[in-house]
Amino acid sequence: MVTPLEHVQRAARVKVMIFDVDGVLTDGSLTYDANGEITKTFFVLDGLGIQLLNRTGVRTAIISARRSPIVDRRASDLGITHVFQGQHDKRLAFAELLEQTGVTAEECGYIGDDVIDLPLLTRVGFAVTVPSGHPEVQHRAHYVTKNAGGRGAVREVCDMVMRAQGTYEQALAPYFG
Repeated sequence: MVTPLEHVQRAARVKVMIFDVDGVLTDGSLTYDANGEITKTFFVLDGLGIQLLNRTGVRTAIISARRSPIVDRRASDLGITHVFQGQHDKRLAFAELLEQTGVTAEECGYIGDDVIDLPLLTRVGFAVTVPSGHPEVQHRAHYVTKNAGGRGAVREVCDMVMRAQGTYEQALAPYFG
């Protein structure tokens, strides 16, 4: 863990914020419908946080081990242009993302919750997990959110990055006029 000042410094350097899906953008539950299809539930506050972050110039991405058309739809709705699904070795997608965006690993933030996320969490400049994250992940994260995955953790991180970069008030300005 790092100090609160270090959280702010790390968040201030983020140019691309990357999200895992299950356990981060969702609460980690998998619900099967009558046809055997998996459904996911997303939290609306997290979605607006991602949209606000995009508007400030921070790019957003998803790297997920699972593949789901629901994730493609949600990413499209939120303006997330870099979506990598079915990535059991997330390092490959991460390398492709770095190439596509021209940023360094140190300029990326990543929020994940399980050991499959460790290869990215140990490479990025701002590593985040959720309260239910695996102990090995929590031990290596720079920040553990107060809010749960799928229940505001993503919004908390988006707000933190915008505040650290001095763009929070600008992002909210349209809602005050």
